Amino acid sequence: MLPTLLHNYPLWSSVIAVVITQLTKVFWNYRIHGTWNWNWLIQTGSMPSGHTAAVTSLATAIGIQEGWGSPLFAITAVLAFIVMYDAAGIRRHAGIQARVLNRLAEDVAGLLREMRHLKDRSPRETGTKLKEILGHQPIEVATGASMGMLIAWLVHLAWS
Repeated sequence: MLPTLLHNYPLWSSVIAVVITQLTKVFWNYRIHGTWNWNWLIQTGSMPSGHTAAVTSLATAIGIQEGWGSPLFAITAVLAFIVMYDAAGIRRHAGIQARVLNRLAEDVAGLLREMRHLKDRSPRETGTKLKEILGHQPIEVATGASMGMLIAWLVHLAWS
């Protein structure tokens, strides 16, 4: 089983795409914010989309290996479109809602502090913030897709 996994080009293409895109997030966010945040190696959201890179790399690798007309390519291409739609649509809007709910929770907590004179309590004691960066903007998804396809081709060239 292990030798088979080690020679599974589509799998490794996808894994390499995720690793590279998550590393890219660290550098991208350093460029934007000026501080190193290594948590981006495991976080969702931001530029580029690691989920998108993974599924487009997988679909591209399957297309290269099995043929562009194969049922396996069709399955992975449909999966890739679903993931990209989810990343740019549903998860992005959930992040926007989280931002609004976090602001609302902060306002309510502030009002309660004023009403109860709880100025000594930290915001951490009043509740947990929701994660606001869940999904991606369309450009982040497009960049992830481009990186995934490019990485699949580069891994294919190296694999051959």
